[in-house]
Amino acid sequence: MFESVFYVDVILPLNLPKAFTYAVGSKKIAVGQRVIVPFGKQKFYTAIVQACHQKPPQRYEAKEVVFVFDEPPLLSSHQLDIWSWIAKYYCTPLGMVIKGALPSSFLLESQSVVALKEGVGSLDECSPSEAKIIQALQEGPLSMKALGKAIDRVNPLSGVQKLMQKGLLELYQQVDEKYRPKYRTVVRLASKYAEDLDRLHPVFESLNKAPKQHSILLTYFDIQTESVEVPQKELLQKAGASLPALKALVDKGILEQDAQQVNRNLFHDRVDSLPLNPLNEAQQKALKEIQKAFLSTPTVLFEGVTASGKTEVYSYLIAQTLAQGKQILYLVPEISLTTQLVGRLRAYFDTQLQVYHSRYSLSERTEIWDQVLQGSPTAQLILGARSAVLLPFKALGLIIVDEEHEASYKQTDPSPRYQARDAAIVLGQQQGAKTLLGSATPSIESLYNAQQEKYGWVRLTQRFTGVSMPKIQTIDLKEAYRNGEMQGAFSARLIRAIESTLKQDKQVILFQNRRGYAPQMECSSCGYTPQCSQCDVSLTYHKFDHLLRCHYCGFQMQAPQQCYSCGMSRWDTKGLGTQQLETQIQHLFPETTVARLDWDSTRKKGSFEDIFERFDRGEIQILVGTQMVVKGLNFARVHLVGILNADQLMHYPDFRSHERCFQMLCQVAGRAGRAAETGSVLLQTYQPQHSLIQQVQQYNYPAFVEEEIHQRKAFEYPPFVRLIQIRCLHSQLAVVQQAAQWYVNVLKQYEIGTVLGPTTPGVARVRNRYIQEILIKFKGVKSRNQIKALLPKVQQSFESIATFRNTRVQIDVDP
Repeated sequence: MFESVFYVDVILPLNLPKAFTYAVGSKKIAVGQRVIVPFGKQKFYTAIVQACHQKPPQRYEAKEVVFVFDEPPLLSSHQLDIWSWIAKYYCTPLGMVIKGALPSSFLLESQSVVALKEGVGSLDECSPSEAKIIQALQEGPLSMKALGKAIDRVNPLSGVQKLMQKGLLELYQQVDEKYRPKYRTVVRLASKYAEDLDRLHPVFESLNKAPKQHSILLTYFDIQTESVEVPQKELLQKAGASLPALKALVDKGILEQDAQQVNRNLFHDRVDSLPLNPLNEAQQKALKEIQKAFLSTPTVLFEGVTASGKTEVYSYLIAQTLAQGKQILYLVPEISLTTQLVGRLRAYFDTQLQVYHSRYSLSERTEIWDQVLQGSPTAQLILGARSAVLLPFKALGLIIVDEEHEASYKQTDPSPRYQARDAAIVLGQQQGAKTLLGSATPSIESLYNAQQEKYGWVRLTQRFTGVSMPKIQTIDLKEAYRNGEMQGAFSARLIRAIESTLKQDKQVILFQNRRGYAPQMECSSCGYTPQCSQCDVSLTYHKFDHLLRCHYCGFQMQAPQQCYSCGMSRWDTKGLGTQQLETQIQHLFPETTVARLDWDSTRKKGSFEDIFERFDRGEIQILVGTQMVVKGLNFARVHLVGILNADQLMHYPDFRSHERCFQMLCQVAGRAGRAAETGSVLLQTYQPQHSLIQQVQQYNYPAFVEEEIHQRKAFEYPPFVRLIQIRCLHSQLAVVQQAAQWYVNVLKQYEIGTVLGPTTPGVARVRNRYIQEILIKFKGVKSRNQIKALLPKVQQSFESIATFRNTRVQIDVDP
């Protein structure tokens, strides 16, 4: 495994275009290991070894590797292969892929630490602010950040530098471990008693006057099984005793305590294993067709209508793959989807299942990473959001991409801006695994690939229960407003349908894909609307917190009492968000329990689970939500789905807006009538005769796809061309316009396809940076390779121009 080498090329987790060479010294190093290396004047970073060799760098003297981690290496060759593909395909430095993929506990970075020098002399010449720094450091060394907090200054560097010049302070770099292992205390019988239990007879007699100690010792033998060790917490709970009583037994040499490192348990209970549910005839047919398709192609598109039982088909494929001793990756587009799936999958594969996504703590994700890397039997089936595709699989046999059409699989910010569905397909090909793309409304790109026979294609056209799809009826909002039939956002017809559903003891889902109370506040006297100070957008009003928030940069402020423009106190709200919808429906049905499911209501860990469980138990009658309620949730008692305004989805400025509107409307409609009775969907719109609305009503996805593909071909959009978007960002509008125009002029000198722009996006400034966009359209692999080889050269020339040095450039492949 380890080679006799003198130098290694390492990848630093930074936005750098190349690897750097370091000397090894006498250390043993292998590809995929982590090393600590100096970089810059004083900083130290964790880097990943990419190559081992004996060639010194030509342009600089190689510094030496400081420390070597991981035996065996943290990363396998498979892992580096898929990460290198992501870096190359999505035009991003490999260091940024590593930074985005690895839990930050693996990427140690030094921080500046300030300490008092020994034998500090008189402090008479120090200013009050410098004396404050000295006082803060008398308790011990502090990082620059901690020192700033101690003296209530954002940046204490200037004061520290002055004190260093006076010889009072020293500054050094320190690398701290971020991961904190979890330990549990176990109790065992002392060895002299374990070897000869007869020695315990006088011990029990001596404890007659110490009932708590006597109870602990008896309980120890009651709960002891094959292992001689018993968890201390369990022992004390069952004995009804406290820690001092146990400590007395330890002091007497009867029992011993020991701290053992354990993995954090994501599931706090175990469930009884159940056999897989039997498949109906249609599911059995689909399963056989998928297995047959996998014999000739590694990727299969599985198109199944909502509530057709795709998850049960997945379960059979998972069971077959586990029986082969291989790993499974089960991707879902939203963290919220893992809640219900965990319950279903644990019933079948409890001891082999782990969940991986950003809502878990850093330590929990670190431990799951280690289990996957080691091929642990407790992590054979990984359920996760898009980041799970970056885990270090060793023997991957099956990848399931559920709801493969979802835009959430595409990471937009920060880099790497990868598409998890496409990365999963490449990962499967590299590891010899099968990839199943599941959806009721597949993406146009996947459907086109299936039509061109690049993918296998299996369809499941009937619901599991045999119940027909819910009937979608439209409500003309123009007519409802004209006839005075609206109460807030609700038409009289929708209100009557909700009343009827509640009387039947059924549940209702109301869909509005906009969070907050209202998109904006407006002064009814002068028309002033509060704007974000950093972005060119109005602030969204959140009534329950009485806050104005920017949904682009996170800026927030208290909602003003008086208008900043005219001083009046006449505020009105424009638009409709989920908070306002929740308030209105609660006012219309005051005796009904209403809950809201959006990003704001589910920030805390466990909040998804709490809302889902309450809704599943029937404690919530009406659930108001954004697109979180759309994706794959299964509630048997939901009879009615109300869509408050479908037009907002259709008119988003994106070439995929109609596709995503159709998919979202069909998905949310599929939440109704999933059990024994046909459900109902009421769709409020200003354009009931629009062809898209008509196609949704009829569930006519083939007709929609035919029309959409015709338009994509006519106007040259995917899947007929490929796209690369380049965004230039700068704090000055004139500079970013000049920079973007320079980029366009250079790109047009090469025959690489169609270069469009620069243009100003709908939101022209975000986080105090103005934006200009450039779009490149091209066809064929040859053109793609030419463009991706050209872009680094163009970027290098761009960065050499002094005027553009502070201009940020973002490249987004397949936006």
